[in-house]
Amino acid sequence: MRRVQDAWKQKLRHAIDCDLRSFFDTVNHDRLLNQLRLKNGSGNASPRQRHSKSEAKSQRLRNEVKLLRLIGRYLRAGVVLPDGTREATPLGVPQGGPLSPLLANISLDPLDKEIERRGHVHARYADDFIILVDGKMKAQRVMESVTRFIERKLKLVVNGTKSKSGPLIESSFLGFCISSRGSIKWTAKAYARLKQRIKDITRRNRGHTVQNVIDELRRYATGWMNYFGISRTYREVLELDEWIRRRVRLYHWKQWKRPRARRRNLIKLGADPSEVHMATRSRKGLP
Repeated sequence: MRRVQDAWKQKLRHAIDCDLRSFFDTVNHDRLLNQLRLKNGSGNASPRQRHSKSEAKSQRLRNEVKLLRLIGRYLRAGVVLPDGTREATPLGVPQGGPLSPLLANISLDPLDKEIERRGHVHARYADDFIILVDGKMKAQRVMESVTRFIERKLKLVVNGTKSKSGPLIESSFLGFCISSRGSIKWTAKAYARLKQRIKDITRRNRGHTVQNVIDELRRYATGWMNYFGISRTYREVLELDEWIRRRVRLYHWKQWKRPRARRRNLIKLGADPSEVHMATRSRKGLP
């Protein structure tokens, strides 16, 4: 996102946002293994040096064959379904596997090189990428040419319904967008997912202890803020903090159940005893 923001400062304010359809499920194994093959050469050297390099090269080639065979077995191992049957995997890399992100980057490396060769600024994370240019018509042309390269050269499929070109402020990337002033902010969709997840965690009929709810809430909120921390939305963070605290108070209130327990706990927390009665004896139910 810092790269996208730098592009905005360079007046590159039109974006090509391409979505690869089922990328992890459609990676061609043979093409990927060919990209992994090492390229070796002896160069100009004396006979003894060439002999030594030849032996080293032979050893590297043997190791390469073993490594490629192991990766090939990893790719074609198949998937065990819940009923115990095994489903073949003639294409794709296993999602969630520790090796998959690296293999995905290797398979899309030609795309990075092609975009750089054309002189365009772009940012990519796994199969999500965005290209920045300085005009509407140019954005449309680049999108068409990049789509042809992806489908003809890389044998991948571009999702036409989700891919688009247009003003950068109307595009999103990895849950972020660029404001009209060039600052980074999270998208409304990402914010809505956050609030829904917090509602699920603090749902008052879960039956979990308050401490378990707070621990789960802390882990999720900390991870979310670590990811979206570069967004300049301090006011929204304060509002979000106030809303989360209210959700936690309501969860406490539900756990205390009876007016006597609510009175006792409120006084223990330092509430004014003269005001506790109105809160604990209210017949309006939970807020």
